[in-house]
Amino acid sequence: MRTIGEGSGADSQSASIGGTAANDFQRRVLEKLARLETKMDMIAGNGQPGRMKLAEDRLVTLERNDLRRTVYDRLITAGISFAISAVIAWRDRLGLK
Repeated sequence: MRTIGEGSGADSQSASIGGTAANDFQRRVLEKLARLETKMDMIAGNGQPGRMKLAEDRLVTLERNDLRRTVYDRLITAGISFAISAVIAWRDRLGLK
């Protein structure tokens, strides 16, 4: 059984083809890593507000508006309930039957 380093020129030719495939694989992996690094910098922000920072800011604003809307909804519901209760309590005096 021969290894890559032993034998005829055909073995050395297959070693160089295998080396080319290894170089292509390494080049593809490095390109993918570079793309991944670029995407991570975009997401995390590279000294500038990134997408995640902007998304977090929007979420905080939405939560604040949701809380404010909930308070307003409760006040309006309480007002409507009070008005209905007052009409029911005063229906005899208002002449409603």
